Amino acid sequence: MKKTFGGPSIFLDRNDINTDEIIPAKYLTEVTKDALKPFCLEDLKLEGFDPNGSKLKKARVIVTRQNFGCGSSREHAPWVLEVNEIHTVIAESYARIFRQNMFNCGMLAIELPKDQIDSLFKLEQSSKEGVEIEIHLEEQVIVASNEMSKERFNFKISPFDKALVEAGGWVEYADARY
Repeated sequence: MKKTFGGPSIFLDRNDINTDEIIPAKYLTEVTKDALKPFCLEDLKLEGFDPNGSKLKKARVIVTRQNFGCGSSREHAPWVLEVNEIHTVIAESYARIFRQNMFNCGMLAIELPKDQIDSLFKLEQSSKEGVEIEIHLEEQVIVASNEMSKERFNFKISPFDKALVEAGGWVEYADARY
């Protein structure tokens, strides 16, 4: 599946969203990624958040706070995002293994400083129609806009992680090189 980065966003205003909230452990026996699809963020408790709502179904980008993906090291957490076409997460920080699992799946785990994450949340709070996020991987630039304004942020990922994303993930990267 060709991944696209950017699009409509959903904002999860909380630190420490763990892998059990991203995909509950009771679904880890599923044998395909597609079987995980309906359970994305099912156990996330956050005021105003509906795991079955249209906002999540339309989202292609998650914007959140610190330590996203903490908990277990399961790959199912990035997989459930991937099958729901959420290929980008923007956060202040990640659990190390979750972050690498994102890149290994050919997805973007972008880290921004707290003040820039705060700016993104302000953009969302001032919007009636939501925030659209463009990702320019080559330039390592994010452009976030709502109906009233637009902001630009630079991000950095390592050359190796960028190569994984461009290849589509670790397997595709290895197939092309080894």
